[in-house]
Amino acid sequence: MYMKRLYLEDLAEIERVQQLVIDSLSEKNTLQPLSTEEFLFILNHNGLLVGAYVESELVAFRALLVPEIDAEHLGRDIGLEEDDLGNMIYQEISAVVPDYRGNRLQQKLAEVVMKELHKLEKKYRYVACTVAPMNIPSLKDKFTQKMYIAALKQKYDGLERYILVKDLEQPNAAYGNSITASIDDLKKQKELLNEGYVGIGFQMVKGFHALQFAKPLR
Repeated sequence: MYMKRLYLEDLAEIERVQQLVIDSLSEKNTLQPLSTEEFLFILNHNGLLVGAYVESELVAFRALLVPEIDAEHLGRDIGLEEDDLGNMIYQEISAVVPDYRGNRLQQKLAEVVMKELHKLEKKYRYVACTVAPMNIPSLKDKFTQKMYIAALKQKYDGLERYILVKDLEQPNAAYGNSITASIDDLKKQKELLNEGYVGIGFQMVKGFHALQFAKPLR
């Protein structure tokens, strides 16, 4: 297996992998797929894509996107000032074909894509993404990267989504005053977020996953 940066000539293979992942999902709305236009936008110097290959076959990829500064910008959802919005880049879709799941490919691609991020001409302070509630594998992936849940909002025409972020200037934030909320209790989670808590990981409570919230120590 090897990994490399992807370019325009890899578009057909990228879309093939995305479709295989979509076809394998029992709950289609847990993934927000990218359109051909969105892939082209990224590949035309508005982000980057990194792929994992077995022999010569693309089996997984991960994307970073430089977003347009519009009304839906995730920076607005977490309270960034207008001048800071341009300092945010998105972790977009990550996709692993079903036959190669269980090999930590998401995490390995995350490590590579973040190294590639630092090679971009512009430097970014914030990395953000959205994750559907109950998508435990994706949340675990983001927590492993030390991203935290900063907000829970309706995105993509009314779908509930966590907004996760990492401040690259403060990658090892300290937290206090920890509390848990059931993973399906979105009402309590929103209350905690409104009170200044952020979601930082999972705890097992009576055999079930619960989200751990804590207050950042300034």
